[in-house]
Amino acid sequence: MGVTPRILATDAAGHATELAREAVQQGADLVLVLGGDGTINEAANGLAFTDVPLGALPAGTANVLAMELGLGSHLGPAIERLATCIPQKVALGRLNGATDPPRYFLCMGGAGLDAKIVNQVNAALKDRAGKLAYWAAGFEQFAGKIDPVEVRVQDQTYRGGFLLASRVRNYGGDLEIASGASLRRTDFELVLFEGSNPLRYGAYMLATLLRQVQKMPGVRTVAAQCAEILTPAPLHVDGEYAGCQTAHFEAVPDSLTLLMPPTYK
Repeated sequence: MGVTPRILATDAAGHATELAREAVQQGADLVLVLGGDGTINEAANGLAFTDVPLGALPAGTANVLAMELGLGSHLGPAIERLATCIPQKVALGRLNGATDPPRYFLCMGGAGLDAKIVNQVNAALKDRAGKLAYWAAGFEQFAGKIDPVEVRVQDQTYRGGFLLASRVRNYGGDLEIASGASLRRTDFELVLFEGSNPLRYGAYMLATLLRQVQKMPGVRTVAAQCAEILTPAPLHVDGEYAGCQTAHFEAVPDSLTLLMPPTYK
């Protein structure tokens, strides 16, 4: 069939971005990434604004993108399902102001509580226990008040403990927060959680488990192209910590070619 695959291993943070850029320069027709959402994020940064499609295969802790696309978290079935996918142009999120150059993301950006949790996850525990490491880091937040974050969206200013700028419904692999989000849209579903009492966030999490979180008092949801973080806050993109400062999330239409199931809505 004339297919000449090259298998390349990453050996450090950011290496997948370099490998993806080199693949484009060398005339690759397709880049398949076997890894978690962080590795897929790096590859997407290397493929942004090119016509080379990105295919995602699950091998991480949460596999948010693979779960969102319906590929699943098991490699064998995911390979079979990926074979039926077709290349589609999708929007990427972009985090401005926190990194130079700006950092693109496929699934979600966060400011406040969940980014703080990402930064405090014990890496050794994550290797041993997977998602339980995130729950452990989350429970540690119950020791004090949740730090406030001010956010400007569509000329309105809001205050809460956690902002999610999501392009996907899936959160953490098997939860759902941004139920109206879709990779086929060109904007974010922004979900803001109000309050500083950690017990309130325990209630939010329970409602998330029951898929009722957007019905909770104190949860505000809006579709928008951008959101400005006005106060210094912990930040993450696709589950990777991105520093603590003011920043700006924006959606950039048609910035990545992604292999997607034709039935994805």
